[in-house]
Amino acid sequence: MPLIPEEPQIHESVPGPRATPAAGRTAPTPRPVPGPGPRPAPPRGAPAASARPGKPGPAAPPRGPVAAPPAQRTGSPQPPADTTGTAGAQLQLIPAPAAGAIDAADEAVDLLLDSGRAPGEILVLTTGETHPWAAHELSFGEASYWAQHDAADDVFYADAGAERATGRPVVIVAVNGGTDEIAARALPSAMARAGTLLIVCGDPQRINTALGAGV
Repeated sequence: MPLIPEEPQIHESVPGPRATPAAGRTAPTPRPVPGPGPRPAPPRGAPAASARPGKPGPAAPPRGPVAAPPAQRTGSPQPPADTTGTAGAQLQLIPAPAAGAIDAADEAVDLLLDSGRAPGEILVLTTGETHPWAAHELSFGEASYWAQHDAADDVFYADAGAERATGRPVVIVAVNGGTDEIAARALPSAMARAGTLLIVCGDPQRINTALGAGV
């Protein structure tokens, strides 16, 4: 099913203890619209959302300046976000190159936490290279890594093919590599795991092809 990319908006990502993307991934990515959820956005002046899960990774280099969001436009129709999904889950696409898919997923997590989502409601999956947070936590052993998953009190990052990763209200998939066959298996599986919202970050053409192949 074709997906319509959302209007790009640039914002400054909330810093967290996960590793910063590799050099060359500095292009800003569109921000997803927070999906349905029972938690309203925190009032002005309230404490910031919970920090990223687990032990912090290697020290991250400082980010360059981020452009301010564009001024609100009026009278100009905006392309609607694709809300097609299964089992009542809303489906959103964030266009990004494979090399920037993890960056886009991280920014989606930041926005969801800022909008009031609890960290334990979010699962992030990757189709290619392991997310830096997952790679760091796995270095301490699989037992402690999966214990954090089972605790379900923080954002959890896993490989898209990890069968042990159970569903959560929000699932984010970073199509950051892997074969088309892997993506074709990962996206339908992610749909089944998402309770209310599925966000897919990657190349729109490849995602649409994978969704069609996975049906």
